[in-house]
Amino acid sequence: MNLLVPNLGSTSLKYQILEMPAETVLARGRFERVRDYREAIGQIQTAGVKVDAVAFKAVHGGPRYRGTFLVDAAVEQALEEFLPAAPAHNAIYLTAIRAFRESLPGVPLVAAFETEFHALMPAHAREYGVPAEWREAGVARYGFHGASHQYVAERAAHILGRSLRLVSCHLGGSSSMCAIDRGRSVDTTMGFSPQSGLENATRHGDLDVFAVLFMMERRSWSAAEVSSQLARGGGLAGLSGIPGGDLRDLEQAGTEAARMAVAVFSYQVRKNIGAYAAAMGGLDAVAFTGGIGENSARLRAECCRGLEFLGVSLDPSRNEAGSGDRVVSSDSSPVTVLALATNEELIVARRAYRCLRERDSIPGHEPLQT
Repeated sequence: MNLLVPNLGSTSLKYQILEMPAETVLARGRFERVRDYREAIGQIQTAGVKVDAVAFKAVHGGPRYRGTFLVDAAVEQALEEFLPAAPAHNAIYLTAIRAFRESLPGVPLVAAFETEFHALMPAHAREYGVPAEWREAGVARYGFHGASHQYVAERAAHILGRSLRLVSCHLGGSSSMCAIDRGRSVDTTMGFSPQSGLENATRHGDLDVFAVLFMMERRSWSAAEVSSQLARGGGLAGLSGIPGGDLRDLEQAGTEAARMAVAVFSYQVRKNIGAYAAAMGGLDAVAFTGGIGENSARLRAECCRGLEFLGVSLDPSRNEAGSGDRVVSSDSSPVTVLALATNEELIVARRAYRCLRERDSIPGHEPLQT
């Protein structure tokens, strides 16, 4: 079975076509602008690789959709319902789902939701202190970047040859962290929406909701105006004054505001590593992934600075040099620190393949011809 996995991030678009269950990559590509998905479809169609199904790394489907599902009207309705919680993500996937359905008629579409990996978080980490009516409407900590955190957990355990109490740091244009206790997500920084947790490139992180209400009343702003400001001009961009909030631009700028933005970001990562060590009753490893986590030695060093009391000790030479999946901590460090390339598409393909095989086993469904 050939599965096309378009990975539509907050800024870029990547895709892989994998032959399952062998997990052989038949084709891959990348577009710097996420809106280029129609160009991606054209490239895929001219590549000559047969596509049996399309698997999307969908984001927010609320409490009912915390797994992997065939895309139908109910799935699309859930994406629409939770669009206000993830406007930058759900809108992209809704548009892409419709475009791929039009371009590849008859090809099954599958949604592997980001929240799946976090679905078994304990209630004490998942629930907010809000009125019951809010919780009944679906307000809870869902967590996102699930495919990345799951891949990192499996990859780190494979490299180190044992189950781990791991802090996974997915740091990029969109950033989150996850406490993973022997393969299970037990806490994560993103909550009801991808807006919360760490500062992102242009999206704010954790923010007192009454600050929002205060500014709305003071400036007579509408909900739409506030949402746009916090999603497009918040985060590292808001702190630094540098449009786009790209860490590379911040590091090169050298301004006081840019240095403050990096300091805020690294402090949040450092603080959460300590908090998650407490949540898991100890710490075996920390893994950095994503565009920033994998590639910025300076940021890794800043995030680990002062964590020696937890047993975290980087090796400066290893951290600065090398490429690919590697250990960047010292030999004497009780906690292993790794730099890893994530592979969200592989996790999505595995989930989608399992979903489609289960579908084929249901009476009344025509099996996929592969």
